[in-house]
Amino acid sequence: MKVELHLIQNLAPSCLNRDDTGTPKDCDFGGVRRARISSQSWKRAIRESFADADGVAPQRRAVRTRRVVDDVASRLEAVGRPREEAERAVVAALAAVGLGVDAATLATQYLLFLPTRAFDALARLLDERWEDLAAARSMSSLAKKGAALEPDLMRAVKEVLAPVGASPEIALFGRMIADNRDWNVDAACQVAHAISTHASAVEFDFFTAMDDLLPRGAGGAGMLGTSAFNAPCFYRYLLVDMDQLADNLAADELEPPAAAELSRATLHAFLRGAISTLPSGRQNAMAAHNPPSFILAVVRDAGAPMSLANAFARPVPPRTFGKHDDLVEGSIVALDAHFGDVLALFGRRGVRRAAWCALSGAVRRPLRHLEDADMTGGGLARRVATVDELLAAVTEAVSP
Repeated sequence: MKVELHLIQNLAPSCLNRDDTGTPKDCDFGGVRRARISSQSWKRAIRESFADADGVAPQRRAVRTRRVVDDVASRLEAVGRPREEAERAVVAALAAVGLGVDAATLATQYLLFLPTRAFDALARLLDERWEDLAAARSMSSLAKKGAALEPDLMRAVKEVLAPVGASPEIALFGRMIADNRDWNVDAACQVAHAISTHASAVEFDFFTAMDDLLPRGAGGAGMLGTSAFNAPCFYRYLLVDMDQLADNLAADELEPPAAAELSRATLHAFLRGAISTLPSGRQNAMAAHNPPSFILAVVRDAGAPMSLANAFARPVPPRTFGKHDDLVEGSIVALDAHFGDVLALFGRRGVRRAAWCALSGAVRRPLRHLEDADMTGGGLARRVATVDELLAAVTEAVSP
C-alpha cells in the first residue's frame, strides 16, 4: 500500500534553498526555467519536525552525524573514564566494524545515520568491557579500519550500531553505509524536488547595512551587497510505501501489531511534517512562512504511484481572465484536470481513497474531477474541511 501527497504551495519572496552561488535553485521543465527546492532540503525539515511528533517516542529518534567519537567519549568521560582513552576506545570499536575515523579530527569518514539510543548503548558496552579494550586502546593506528577486537566484542558492537532500532526516521528515509552494506535500509519514502508550476525568474535585492558607530554627519554604508530571491508557486509530491515502512520498523524487535501501530504514527508524523514545515534558508531575512493552499492525499493498495507534475508541463500563466483569477487557483485547476486525465486513461483500479482540502479562497469554483459526483458518491474522493480531517482519512484508509 502506498500513500501519495500532492501539494500546491505559493511562497512570498524567499530563498529557502540556494546553490553554491547563493542563488535559489532552479531547473528546466517543460522547456522553461522553474524555481526548485531540493528534496534533501525539505526532507531535513520534515525529519526535524519529528522532535514534536505525536506517537514517536524520543528514544526512537535518530541523528545523522560524523561526531560519534565525541558524543560517546563524552558519555564515557561522564562515568569516570579518561577522555583520551575513551576516544581511543570508541575509535577502536568503530574501526573494528569497518567504520574509519579521521585521525586528526576524530570524525567518521562520512555521516552515519544512527538511532540516538545507539550512542548510549555503545557507551555502556565499552564501559562494561573496558579492560577487554586495553590492548586496542594502546594501538597507535586506531583510525584505520579493521582494528582488532575480540570476536564477541566485535559482534556486540555490531548489534549496537547495525539495527534500525525501530527508528521512524531511518525507516522512512533509509540508510546507506558503503562499508557495511548489510546495515543498509531501503527508504520507505520518496520526496520529489518541488518545482514551480510556472516560469520563474530570479530577482535581486540590493541592500545596505549601516555602521551604528559611524560619526554623526559621516556618509557611506558599513557594507552593501545583493541577495537573490524568487516568489514561486510550487507543486510538491511525496510518497510513502507502507509495506516497506512496516518491514523496516519490524526488522529488529517489534512484533507485527506494534510495528503496524508505529507505522501509522510514523505516517501521520511524516504527512504532518510535509504539510507544516519549510526549509530554513534565509528565513530570518524574508520570513516566507506560507502554508500550502491545496493538499491532495491518495491511498493506493495496488498499481504504480503517479506524480502529477506533468500537470504543469505547460506553465501556468500568472493570470488568465475568464479561466482563473490567480496563479494558485490556476495551478489547482491544472492539477485537477491532469488528475482526471490520469484516472480516465489508467482507471481507478488500486486507488482506495482520495481526500483533499484547500484554503477557501484558493478554490472559488467547483473542481471538475476532484468534486465529481460519481467519484465522491463512490467513496473514492472527498473534500474535507481541515488538515486534521485529511490525516484522519488517510490513517483510516491504511488501517486493516
